[in-house]
Amino acid sequence: MAKKDEKSHKNAPLIGIDIGGTGIKGGIVDLKKGKLLGERFRVPTPQPATPEAVAEAVALVVAELSARPEAPEAGSPVGVTFPGIIQHGVVHSAANVDKSWLDTDIDALLTARLGRPVEVINDADAAGLAEARFGAGAGVSGTVLVITLGTGIGSAFIFDGKLVPNAELGHLEVDGFDAESKASAVARERDGLSWDEYSVLLQRYFSHVEFLFSPELFIVGGGISKRADEYLPNLKLRTRIVPAVLRNEAGIVGAALEIALQHKLAK
Repeated sequence: MAKKDEKSHKNAPLIGIDIGGTGIKGGIVDLKKGKLLGERFRVPTPQPATPEAVAEAVALVVAELSARPEAPEAGSPVGVTFPGIIQHGVVHSAANVDKSWLDTDIDALLTARLGRPVEVINDADAAGLAEARFGAGAGVSGTVLVITLGTGIGSAFIFDGKLVPNAELGHLEVDGFDAESKASAVARERDGLSWDEYSVLLQRYFSHVEFLFSPELFIVGGGISKRADEYLPNLKLRTRIVPAVLRNEAGIVGAALEIALQHKLAK
C-alpha cells in the first residue's frame, strides 16, 4: 500500500510563489503539464520589502491558494523564488528588495512562518528551469541557457534538465561594460535604440556567451520576448535561439518544480 501512496504523490500539484519587486504572485502548479490549476493570485510587494513584511505577504498568498478546492495536501512543501542570489537558503544579493534581506536565511524564515517545508531559489533560475522542462527547451539535452531581457539580464544554466544555480551571465563584461548595463530591455529604452541598433548589442552579447559555453539552445525570456521577431532574426549564431513560451507563469511553475525535485515528488 505504501508504494501505491508514494506513486500517487509523484507529480501531485504543489504551490509555487514568485516574489518580485512590485508583486508577489502564486499559483497551484500541475507538475505533469507545467501549467497552473486555476487563476494565479497576486498581492503587492510590501514597501519597504523587509523580510518580515514579505513573509506575511507570502503567507497571505499561500492561505488563499490553500483554501481552494484544487489545493495540494495541507503541509505539502512550497517552492518560492526570490530576486537575488540564494545559496543554501541564504540571501546573498537583494537589488530590488530591502537591503535587510542580505544574509537572511529565507528558507528558515518562510518555513517557520508557513509551518511547512519551503525552499527558495533565484527567480531567473526558477523561470529557466520551468522553460527548459515544460517550455521551449522541453526534450533538449546538453546545455540550455535561458536569458531574460528585462530590468537587467537574468540567466539560468540548465544541463541535461538539471539546474546549475546562480549563473549571473548578465554581468559578463562585453566591450568593457557590464553586459546588462547596455543590452537589457531597460537599457534599450533608456538609450532610445531602434530594434536594429539593439540587435547589434545583443549579437555581441550572445556571441560572447556562445563562445564561452557552446550551448545547444538559447531561450530568450522577459517582456520583450513578445517582440522577438524584431531582433532574433538579426542574430547570426551557431546556436539555435528561440523565444520563451511560459511568459509570466514561468517563475511560479519553476518554484514548484524545483521543490518537487528536491523532495523527490517529481521525476
